[in-house]
Amino acid sequence: MFPLLEMVITMSDFKSLKVLDKFEFIFQKANIDYKMMRHILYIKLLMDARRVPTIFNEAKDQSGNQFLKSLWIYALMGLILIPFLFGDEFIFQMSILFSIVMFIVMTSMISDFSSVLLDVRDKMVLSTKPVDSKTINAAKVIHITIYLVFLSAAFVGIPLIVGLFKHGIIFFLISLISFTFINILVLILTAIVYITILRFFDGEKLKDIINYIQILLSISMVVGYQLVARSFNFVNLDISFTFEWWHIFMPPIWYGTIYEMAMNGVVNQSYIILATLGIVVPFLALALYVKLIPSFERNLEKLLSNGGKHKEVKDWWMKLWSRLLVRKKQEKIFFDFAGRMIRNERDYKLKVYPSIAMALAFPFIFIINDLILHNMEEIQEGNMYFAMYVCFIMIPAGVQMLQYSSTEKGAWIYRTAPIEDIRLSHRATLKAFFVKLFIPVYFILTLIFLVMFSERIIPFLIGLLLSASVFGRICYKTFFKNSLPFSVSFKIAQNKQAGEALGMLALIVLFGVIHYVANIFPYGLIIHGLVLLVINLLIWRK
Repeated sequence: MFPLLEMVITMSDFKSLKVLDKFEFIFQKANIDYKMMRHILYIKLLMDARRVPTIFNEAKDQSGNQFLKSLWIYALMGLILIPFLFGDEFIFQMSILFSIVMFIVMTSMISDFSSVLLDVRDKMVLSTKPVDSKTINAAKVIHITIYLVFLSAAFVGIPLIVGLFKHGIIFFLISLISFTFINILVLILTAIVYITILRFFDGEKLKDIINYIQILLSISMVVGYQLVARSFNFVNLDISFTFEWWHIFMPPIWYGTIYEMAMNGVVNQSYIILATLGIVVPFLALALYVKLIPSFERNLEKLLSNGGKHKEVKDWWMKLWSRLLVRKKQEKIFFDFAGRMIRNERDYKLKVYPSIAMALAFPFIFIINDLILHNMEEIQEGNMYFAMYVCFIMIPAGVQMLQYSSTEKGAWIYRTAPIEDIRLSHRATLKAFFVKLFIPVYFILTLIFLVMFSERIIPFLIGLLLSASVFGRICYKTFFKNSLPFSVSFKIAQNKQAGEALGMLALIVLFGVIHYVANIFPYGLIIHGLVLLVINLLIWRK
């Protein structure tokens, strides 16, 4: 049917497709046109050579599939799983291990594959051809599955080999099956979430909701990791597990019980229930997805609509701070412009909002972890409020992304507009970031920590805000070397700045240590605050 395409495929084929050929009979039994599906997959894989994954966006050699070239990063990350393979408390060790695996797979699914799952180009191009929708949908699912297999193999490959030598062939085989179920579960559950959203919303509002759902999914994996760890009790270095009803909603524990039953021979009613869920739920999810595919494809067309006219949002918060912080007229214009960009850029929100949610959550996670060793009264009398410094993690992520925009071609306005001083745009953009994103987080944490630790921490809170201002200015100077705000495409990666971002995280610790040392001495906080105030006046005027 496509002689030119067939000729190209014979010249250069993909190994993954050759492996898929071995299972052609399965697709034929499902009434899927395998040859047509294979043609579609070949084109998709060929086009993927142009797509750069989030984790490896910058590459000197842009030839070939950049995702496959980035797998060594996942292999390196997978080394963190190896310590969990030593010991015989399998339900604890493997539950934590699967929590990490689910987090990596889910975040990769969100960052790199959601655009494939929600792609409407297949329907637009192929619907005019003699190709049935079942074949198109199968090609889409297999396309994502191929990459999830590569990703999982890279991430868990070395730990699996270590597990084979440490615990034997049974452990290895159980791991292969469990990781397969995890991939199916992550893929199908993500698709079902999108199907549910598509059922009720459309146009621009739908795109915003999908954006927020992607953010919430990545955050939930972090929170879920904490819940998994808290499912176990530690008494004299012995680990005990007590079944609770909410464990049935935690997939990592499902698979942890399978190892406990197979390797340690511990069998009881709760373990059987959890292990059964680990086997049955992926198949039920897959069956539900197949049933919902027709509705999903119909509703995907909503992504092509604009959902009506965009209503301008009256941002009283930004106007209030504009009067307080901005004096020059042109700086006010840039301040308002930056605030609108931060509010409307979906890619910016997708990359930055997870760090904001973690900035809100992690201070309390540290306090909850401290409750294992101390009671609440002891914590309130101590210095645990220094955990608020964790909220600084949102600053490097937020400031670094201020360079990028999905409409970067509009940056020509910087050259054509009668701008007196281009430095005003930088100062206004950084102020807009603090006002729009950091100050609300700071206020929320401040109110809660004041209730927990009383008014005695007010001097600390003032110093924290001054430290954040200095830290933000340092981050901006570090990341913005030659670029203007919102002038670089999100498609151009920021991995070349990964070293600077890591250095910023180390700088957070330094700020916290200096503040803590100042807290020890009499009048230390006053001197610390005055020094920071002077530094702020100098660096913000420059």
